[in-house]
Amino acid sequence: MEFEKVRDIIVETLGCDAEQVKPEATLSEDLGADSLAAVELVMALEEATGIAINDTDVGNLKTVGDILAYLEAHKN
Repeated sequence: MEFEKVRDIIVETLGCDAEQVKPEATLSEDLGADSLAAVELVMALEEATGIAINDTDVGNLKTVGDILAYLEAHKN
């Protein structure tokens, strides 16, 4: 999963600026995601990638980099 595609999904779901979305950016503090937005983001990522994100793993996805690493590790 390329960074640009993940960035676009994050921007669309969270309504943040693309310039804010960097691998080290945290979803809650830097990008303003609350728990509802995080759920929406996970659903959007699952739909776009076809990769199921395990509920127990969601809590570990704190940064954009975490999401990229997770998707890379779980792609077919």
